[in-house]
Amino acid sequence: MNFLPTNKKEIKNKGLKQVDFVIVTGDAYVDHPSFGTSLIARYLESFNYTCAILAQPNFNDDHSIMQCGCPRLAFLVSSGNIDSIVNNYYTSKQKRKQDVYSLNNKGHKRPDYATSVYTKMIRKTYGDIPIIIGGIEASLRRLAHYDFLQDKLLPSILLTSSADLLVYGMGERAIIEIADYLNSGLNIKDLTFIKGTAYQTKDISLLDDYLMLPSFSAIKKDKKSFQDSFIKQYHNNENQSAHMLIEPYQDTYIVQNIPQPILNTIELDHLYDLNFTYESYDEYHHKGTITALKEIKFSININRGCNGGCHFCAITFHQGKQISMRSKASCLKEAQKMQSLKDFKGYIHDVGGPTANFNDEMCAKLNKYGSCSDKECLGFKICPNLKITHEKYFDILRSLRTLNGIKKVFVRSGIRYDYLLKDDPKYIEELIKYHISGQLRLAPEHCANHVLRLMNKPSISYYDKFVEIYHKINQQLGLKQFVVPYLMSSHPGSRIEDAIALMNYLKKINYKPLQVSDFMPSPSTLSTLMYYTQIDPFTNKNIYVAKSSEEKRTQQALLQYHLPKNQKIIQEILSKYPVYKKIK
Repeated sequence: MNFLPTNKKEIKNKGLKQVDFVIVTGDAYVDHPSFGTSLIARYLESFNYTCAILAQPNFNDDHSIMQCGCPRLAFLVSSGNIDSIVNNYYTSKQKRKQDVYSLNNKGHKRPDYATSVYTKMIRKTYGDIPIIIGGIEASLRRLAHYDFLQDKLLPSILLTSSADLLVYGMGERAIIEIADYLNSGLNIKDLTFIKGTAYQTKDISLLDDYLMLPSFSAIKKDKKSFQDSFIKQYHNNENQSAHMLIEPYQDTYIVQNIPQPILNTIELDHLYDLNFTYESYDEYHHKGTITALKEIKFSININRGCNGGCHFCAITFHQGKQISMRSKASCLKEAQKMQSLKDFKGYIHDVGGPTANFNDEMCAKLNKYGSCSDKECLGFKICPNLKITHEKYFDILRSLRTLNGIKKVFVRSGIRYDYLLKDDPKYIEELIKYHISGQLRLAPEHCANHVLRLMNKPSISYYDKFVEIYHKINQQLGLKQFVVPYLMSSHPGSRIEDAIALMNYLKKINYKPLQVSDFMPSPSTLSTLMYYTQIDPFTNKNIYVAKSSEEKRTQQALLQYHLPKNQKIIQEILSKYPVYKKIK
């Protein structure tokens, strides 16, 4: 298969003495468009740049960083598809033993703070070679941020990694600009003007039209100062409305240029039409499998961005709220390509993205001016200016399911049921009739409305109404299909009383969850800001935050009330809150 080279021998076999870029990643090498490493590599390849993939170098051996040799232009470094701390730890701060992005789920293949570790290995070995960091870890840690493992604010990853340049967000536009300038002979230190990048400098005298953020020393001393800084960042995250941001440190500055424009439909189509093999690297095949590939191999990603605005989700800060969407022709072409893969059985496992039923026509104001600073598109309530439209999405689904060789097209991405409820009921019926695999996964997250407001999730009444309609339509169609709700314990604002209320709600709807997500304060989300400051940034009121391991375990146990191991904890809690004993 036509994989990119992964070592010096394979580079030589390609007829090359040296590649333009070596891309270092904390994931195993999977040549699929859902893996950011391969997406960037194939995109560079389409512009005639050569790349090698250095996957999961041994971080205990500096020589492992030399596997592909020294690139002609730069090293590109990423932790992989997930922030390494989020990937490596449970919310209890216990180390995970498994990693779905590694061969056979083997854990401990990527270091903590992987981007910084890899960058330091490169710098130690190759000296002053240009190093550019990107991906989710670099993007969410581009400015000062709260780190839950160390339970403190950390400086920009540019300071801890010794990288020359940081690409944030979806980096295709920026990386091609950088490649072209480096190829023309410009020094990496002079590339301070590219949108969607951040860099370190000691001199800002020539910069203008920027917002000065509070200094790192100020935000460490005062949580309110950190809150003010983050809200400024949150409101400067779209190309149309953003200002340059500058964060001062003791003797240097981090400068964040304004974001790149999102890719348009033509550009997205080009991206997904590149020469992906949809396979894990050949050398893995006789050794095992990559679980993360199995989950998404036969899925079609049709959109980017999300204006749902869930406060615990990193997509807002990484991909942004503006939605770009592929054409129907591009999606059909990918489905036809899947049919040539030897293990394709006729089933497309998912058609969606960050939120499946969102599209690029939802808000003309968002697309033209950027997001509003005083309100959300969706959340506890839906903005009245939001356009309710599903026809484009369902047109793609209809066309896919009528292709020869396609047996079934499933929708397993997140669906915003509050948004779907506002449209013609025919779309709910069509979804149920053709695109559910026995169960539909939804994310109400909680039932207490004051917690949902802090999450920026819809009122539980929307979920109840949707489920009622869902069951009614299934009954009419003679189908036995279920709803699986995703739930979250210990989100900021959730008290023991709220966890008990959610337990009783689950009893009422007769649902016994096997899995519950315990809130993890990942870098650069509004929920993490609330966790650290214990303040609602929109009202400036104090909020309750469950921080002790004991209480977090208790809230999670209450949601899994049916498990024998949790009965003792639940009885102890209910003895302290006797009013809840009467609730059935």
